[in-house]
Amino acid sequence: MKFLRSVFFFLLALCSVSAFAQSSSELKKRRDKLNEELEQLNNEYQETLSNKKSTLKQLNILKAKISLREEKIKTLNSEVRLLGNQINENTNTVHTLQGQLDQLKKEYAAMIVFAYHNQSAYNKLMFIFASQDFNQAYKRLTYLQQFANYRQRQAESIQGTQHELNTKITQLDKTKTQQSNLLKDQEKEKQNLGKERTSQQEVMNGLSKHQGELKQQQKRINQQIADNNRQIRRAIAREIEEARRKAEAEARAEAARAAAAARANAVAGKETAPVKAAPKAAATNSQLLNATPEFAKLSNDFMGNRGRLPWPVANGVVTQDFGITYIEGIKTDNPGIDIRTGQGATVRSVFGGEVTSVNNISGTYLVVIRHGEYFTAYANLRSVSVSKGQKVEVKTTLGTVATDGSTGETQVHFELYKGQTPVNPRSWLASQ
Repeated sequence: MKFLRSVFFFLLALCSVSAFAQSSSELKKRRDKLNEELEQLNNEYQETLSNKKSTLKQLNILKAKISLREEKIKTLNSEVRLLGNQINENTNTVHTLQGQLDQLKKEYAAMIVFAYHNQSAYNKLMFIFASQDFNQAYKRLTYLQQFANYRQRQAESIQGTQHELNTKITQLDKTKTQQSNLLKDQEKEKQNLGKERTSQQEVMNGLSKHQGELKQQQKRINQQIADNNRQIRRAIAREIEEARRKAEAEARAEAARAAAAARANAVAGKETAPVKAAPKAAATNSQLLNATPEFAKLSNDFMGNRGRLPWPVANGVVTQDFGITYIEGIKTDNPGIDIRTGQGATVRSVFGGEVTSVNNISGTYLVVIRHGEYFTAYANLRSVSVSKGQKVEVKTTLGTVATDGSTGETQVHFELYKGQTPVNPRSWLASQ
């Protein structure tokens, strides 16, 4: 029973260590990724400081840095909590091993005392020869052998427990050091976050002094968003109308076949059921866009990958989120997200589908892809490498990102629609 209990606790501890190692590795990987993105933003921000005026680019970079810094602090909190749990577990293990070691030493000391009183070979022989019969003598001899073996095992157990205890103490000290370093890093990040929020306010104040310039920049951004939306909605509307046309044509063809069959039966003098009226086309856009088995499966597959879709660029930071935002009272309603990336970065499809449109909007390209009843749109492309009607797979190259000549910003605009309704892409993309 004791053996089974020991095995159970050993396996439990092993699973706990494995889970800790996995979670710790994932958190460290995420922290390294955040550090890399923050370093990239720091370099970009330093470049903008040569401009005497506060610009939207500076503000966007600071907003992105603050967002990443907050996420890094959350990651550090998770790591600290994880290490705290590990420290508690290791502390409990150390106390348990220390208790076991003390008990083993106590038992071993008792055996040493017993062995001391019976250390001479004469006493052992007398113990055996004093037996009443051969069977008892054999049992006493076996007992002495077992006692000697037990002493050996106890000595080995003491050594093994002592070694395990030393290992756990070393591991505990190492974990405490790691936790201490993370706490220092966390405090440093909080200080950096405070400085960046102060810088953000300074940039906001600077922007307020150049309200006219700011309004012009924001007006241009809003106009570009409106142009993109108009083209995207046209592309989606065309797909819905085409699906409706096909559904109606198929309904008419089915009605014609039924009428022809009825006439043939009448000529042959056979009774036939009355011809049914042509069925109505699908009532909803969702039904129209999922009218074929191929598109229905594509919709289900796309929906099944929610939260796991790859990003439209390999590396990037969100600078403008989905929804309504205000900058110095200027409203922007973003139906997607803006992702800052490196110059000349490749834009790729987030899922398999068919290219429904490729448009040139004020010198940059917009690509719309259909995934059943879902659509994804990729705007601000300098060049494109796909054409309308082309089938694409996940991560198919669509083109390269354009860089704004006036602001120096390189970012792709990404939107996601279910039918004609825009949805927040954040919840569909995989965690970076």
